[in-house]
Amino acid sequence: MVERRLAAILAADVVGYSRMIRADEEGTLLALRRVRQELIDPKIEEHRGRIVKLMGDGLLIEFASVVDAVVCSGEVQHEMAKRNSNIPEDEQIVFRVGINLGDVIIDGDDIQGDGVNVAARLEGLSEPGGMCISDAVHEQVRDRLELRFEDLGAQEVKNIDRPVRAWRWTASTSEAASTSSAIGDSVGLQDKPSVAVLPFTNMSGDKEQEYFSDGITEDLITEISRFRELAVVSRNSSFVFKGGNESLREVSGKLNAQYIVEGSVRKAGDRIRVTAQLIDARDDAHVWAERYDRALEDIFDVQDDIVRRIAGILVGRLAAERLTKIKNQSDDQLRAYDLFLRGRAHFFNWSIKENRKASECLRSALDIEPDNAAAMALLSEVLLRMWLNGWSSDANADLQSALELAERADDIDADDSRTQTSLGMAYLFNGDPDKARHHFETALRINPNDTRVIVYYSRHAVFDGDLEKAVDLCRQALTLNPYGKYNWNLGLASFAARDYAGAIALLGAIRNPPESVLALLAASYAMAGNLDAAQQTYQRFSKAIEGAPVMRALDQPSDWQKYYAERWPFREKADFEHLTHALQKAGLPI
Repeated sequence: MVERRLAAILAADVVGYSRMIRADEEGTLLALRRVRQELIDPKIEEHRGRIVKLMGDGLLIEFASVVDAVVCSGEVQHEMAKRNSNIPEDEQIVFRVGINLGDVIIDGDDIQGDGVNVAARLEGLSEPGGMCISDAVHEQVRDRLELRFEDLGAQEVKNIDRPVRAWRWTASTSEAASTSSAIGDSVGLQDKPSVAVLPFTNMSGDKEQEYFSDGITEDLITEISRFRELAVVSRNSSFVFKGGNESLREVSGKLNAQYIVEGSVRKAGDRIRVTAQLIDARDDAHVWAERYDRALEDIFDVQDDIVRRIAGILVGRLAAERLTKIKNQSDDQLRAYDLFLRGRAHFFNWSIKENRKASECLRSALDIEPDNAAAMALLSEVLLRMWLNGWSSDANADLQSALELAERADDIDADDSRTQTSLGMAYLFNGDPDKARHHFETALRINPNDTRVIVYYSRHAVFDGDLEKAVDLCRQALTLNPYGKYNWNLGLASFAARDYAGAIALLGAIRNPPESVLALLAASYAMAGNLDAAQQTYQRFSKAIEGAPVMRALDQPSDWQKYYAERWPFREKADFEHLTHALQKAGLPI
C-alpha cells in the first residue's frame, strides 16, 4: 500500500552554482558548507523541518507546518542578504526558494509525487534571494505574516499538466527591513498588541501542585482575553512552551506575540507567593513586574490586579466593568476553586478515566458552591464528552444533564464566554442548531480571542452546511493559536465537501485518534476507492470502541444509524445520507 501524507515542501538551489564551481570549486564548497552549518541547518531545526535530501546545489526540505516553512525561508533569506552585503557579487551565495503544500508519497526517508514537483517548479520562478509559493501556501499565511507577496497569476510549468497559481516575495532592500521586523524580531502580526501568557512555574516543590499554577495561568489568559483591544495567544499554544528552554525572543517569534507574560506560583499552607512580569519581546525590556505575598484567600485579588496592570499598560485605558471582581472568598469557596482547577486539569487529559476524575472534582466543587457557574459549564462539557464518545453508563441522562447544567450556568453568569460555549455545544447536540449558533456568536462577542469557541463554532458550521465558514473559522483559530490541532474540524469539513484526499491527509495525521476520527477516516478511504486502507482503519475503529460502553451495546443497523444521527447532526438529510453511505462502504454495520 502506498503511504501518503500532507506536507509543506521547500525546494531551494544556489543561483549560478555551476559558474561558481568552475571559478573556485574548493572555495565555493567551503563557503556553502559554512552557510549550512552556521545558518541553514540550525534554522531548519528551529522550525521543525527535515532535510529530505541534498542535490549538489540544492536542498529538499519537509515541514509539518506551512507557516514554519515560510518563516524559515524568510529568516534564511534575510540573514543571507546581510551576510552577502560585504562579499563581492560574484562570490555571493544566493538561494532561490519554492514552497508548496501538497500530498507526498513516502518512500523510506525520501518523499516524491506531484507536491514535490510543484515545489521544484516554484523554485524556478523565484527571484534570487527570494521565494515563490503556491496558492495553497499563500492561503495559509496571507493573514498571519507581514511578508508581502506579488500575485504572479496562473503559471504554465514544466511537467505539470495544469496551471499553477504562484506568489512571489523578493528580498529587496526596502523589504528586508520589513522582513526583519516581521520575522527576525517577531513582532505581533496584528494591528493590536499581541500577548502570550506562558505557563507560570510551580515553585512549591510538589509536582502535585502543578494543577494550581496551570490554573492560575489559564485564568489569566481568560481574563486578559476579555479585552478586545488585545490579541491573546490561546492556552494550547502557550502551554507548548511549558518547561522549555527557548529564549523569550524565540517564543515571541513562534507565537507571533509582541508581549510575554511570565511568572511563578509558590503555594504553602494558607500562604501564596505569585510573581508576574510583562516583557516587550522586541528588545527584551521589562515593562512591569510585581511580587505578591498574600494569604491564599487573596488569590482572586492578585489575579485581578495582574490583569488590570497588563491591560492598563497595553490598552492604555481600562474597561473595569469587563472583569468580575471576586472578593472576600470564604474557605469553602477557595476549596471549590481548588477542586475546579483539579477538574479542569483532568479534563485536558483526554480519556474516559480522566473524564470521570474531572466529573468527580467538579461535582465536589458544586457540592460546596452550588452556584459556581464555571464549574457547571465545565461539568456540562465533561458529560457531553462522555455522551459523544459513547463512554456514558446512561447516555440520555448525561445528554440531558449537560443541557440543564449549561442553562443553569447561563442563568448565573451569562457574561462568560465559557458558559456561552458550553450552552452552544449542549444545544447543538440536543437538536437546536439555531440556539447553538446564537450562543456561539454571543461567546465570540464576549471573548473574540477564545479559540475553543471558534473551533466549536466551526463544527457547528459543518453540520449546518456552511463549509466555507467552517474553514474560515479554523483559519481564524490558527491565527490565534499557531500550535492548534484542528485536523479533526478541517477533516470533517473536507469530507463534507467530498474532498476525500484532503480528509485522509488531515485525519490520518491525528495521533491516538478516538473512534469518531477512525470512523470518518475509514469512510474517507472507502469513498476514495482505497478499500484495503478502509478495512484496516475499520479494524482500528473496532478496537477503539471496546472502551465505549454505549457503542458496544449497538446491535442492529438502525441502532448504529440512530447513534450517528445524534452525534453527527447534519442539518441537510443528503449530508447525513452521504455519511452513512460512506460508513457502510467502509464496513460499519450501519
